[in-house]
Amino acid sequence: SINSPSCGTGILPVQPNLPTMDVPDESIIASSCGTGILPVQPISTVQMYVAGEWRETPVYQRDNLRSHDCISGPALIVEATGTNVIEPGWEGEITEKNDLILNRRCTQIDADNIRVNSRSSATSSAIAPDPVLLEIFNNLFRAIAEQMGITLQNTSSSVNIKERLDFSCAIFDRNGQLVANAPHIPVHLGSMSESISALISAKNATIKPGDVYVSNNPYNGGTHLPDITVITPVFTTKSSENEPFVVRTSVLLFYVASRGHHADIGGITPGSMPPNSTKVTEEGVLLDNFQLISEGKFQEAELLELLTSGNFPVRNPAQNIADLQAQIAANKRGAEELLKMVEHYGLETVQAYMGFVQDNAEESVRRVIDVLQDGEFTYPMDSGGQIKVAITIDKSARSAKIDFTGTSPQQTNNFNAPAAVCKAAVLYVFRTLVDDDIPLNAGCLKPLEIINPEGCMLNPRYPAAVVAGNVETSQNITDALYCALGVMAASQGTMNNFTFGNQRYQYYETICGGSGAGASFDGTDAVQTHMTNSRLTDPEVLEWRFPVLLESFAIRANSGGNGYHRGGNGVVRRMRFLEAMTAGILSGRRVVSPCGLSGGEAGKVGHNYVARVGGKVEELGSTASVEMQPGDVFVIETPGGGGYGFPSARG
Repeated sequence: SINSPSCGTGILPVQPNLPTMDVPDESIIASSCGTGILPVQPISTVQMYVAGEWRETPVYQRDNLRSHDCISGPALIVEATGTNVIEPGWEGEITEKNDLILNRRCTQIDADNIRVNSRSSATSSAIAPDPVLLEIFNNLFRAIAEQMGITLQNTSSSVNIKERLDFSCAIFDRNGQLVANAPHIPVHLGSMSESISALISAKNATIKPGDVYVSNNPYNGGTHLPDITVITPVFTTKSSENEPFVVRTSVLLFYVASRGHHADIGGITPGSMPPNSTKVTEEGVLLDNFQLISEGKFQEAELLELLTSGNFPVRNPAQNIADLQAQIAANKRGAEELLKMVEHYGLETVQAYMGFVQDNAEESVRRVIDVLQDGEFTYPMDSGGQIKVAITIDKSARSAKIDFTGTSPQQTNNFNAPAAVCKAAVLYVFRTLVDDDIPLNAGCLKPLEIINPEGCMLNPRYPAAVVAGNVETSQNITDALYCALGVMAASQGTMNNFTFGNQRYQYYETICGGSGAGASFDGTDAVQTHMTNSRLTDPEVLEWRFPVLLESFAIRANSGGNGYHRGGNGVVRRMRFLEAMTAGILSGRRVVSPCGLSGGEAGKVGHNYVARVGGKVEELGSTASVEMQPGDVFVIETPGGGGYGFPSARG
């Protein structure tokens, strides 16, 4: 190792020359920099806790160091303005310009010692969670998902993903269980693990390094067809006794996934959110674990063939491919960061803490269950169906049963919610009841038993239409759960899904409204509620990318329900069209009000209509598809949230 120095001349390394210092002989031999003519001497020694033990550590005065002096860790270098700590496995070299450069020691002997210590630490830390490390890993896992999201936003093409942020990124353990996510779209995050599980069941034996899969199948963990999930299995890329972890080549360690709402995936209307679809095949092209990348090769020709096939092909395949490539890039970033984490902490430690963060989330939910009471609630919907839920709390087992028996059968419209969406809503509600700062993950579900009868509108059979189930029915599920628990009045209860387009343009947005009030808080005006967390496109970007004008966007005064705590107000959004296009509205709570709780009043229902150029007003229902002409204005008034408590009690 002296023959291959990384800094200095490597003739004779500088050493503190302290016989009492607790430093292994091999670290003295392994120093790789410095002239070694006159070794610099420490000014003192101190006890320092490093590498898991207390060590007698030399202290050097910065002013005494000269060019090419090299100090091997552990050591302290003090100067007038601070102190530099050199840890074991590192060394500090003084350059000709009197700069202090820290380098990881490049010798085999020292590297072996560090790696042995790393593996030993991993083994011991896997026995029981350390509270400090648990908090570190909570944030590390979330940070990786957030970095994935930033990559996806920066590299995507469509307004939906780049501007509205209608996407989600998350990491999963090797069994496909959700470990952590960024604060993206709740309906995506709670359901993505079902997509991973479906992939594992279908392809587990054939998954290889470099493979990437894509799916939007609502019957295999998807939500609705525009939400396309890209799944990347993460394998080990190193296998050597000299690496920080020792595993067999090509062992599958984790999964990373990103789900984005694409501007169009085909279907009977532009934007792939048809208000009047009756079967899933009318809503777009279905992708079921299609192999997007095979051992590193992008399957573009095969993908294009799939996207442009069938009765209702996609309208802009180039944009689909661009967004899918952005999702691939986001997943690649997540995989790289996970492998860096493994290299730093060791595989056993990382996998252990993936389990520990789920265990911590489970215990957090159990603490919430300790203070909850039984409850039930039935919520009717504009579409004619109803959500019925009964929640039974088992105090001895610290668990809860959520039973949707009595919910309407599978509908002939598109308000059927895939089972994964129902699961996501339950996960979201119980996670929001936890005050602890924990990532939403699979552990939150462990204390919960969900009964969701097959064939009901929350667990439909193929080929039921589902496009509104994801965006509308999911909102009704959350409101029914909150009301059954007595926690909060209903929110606006809809995402107010607005689409427009033709063969050239396709656009989709969800529109904010009022949130429900609770026992200790008022509702919030003009906010995206519950299962959506996307933002609206900036007016400048909207008008630059599409032939429309945003005439006005304002709070809808007095639309929130009155109460001791008042519900939040909805909004009024007016969009003028400059070209002929097809526009669609897919919404709810235009007939059934957002209910109040504990004596609070209901919020106002929403209202949809078109103001034609000649002055005629065309009233629209909860769902509608209309042909817009230049000068026509589409107006959407969103519902307010329900109030909480008797208004008179406010005084």
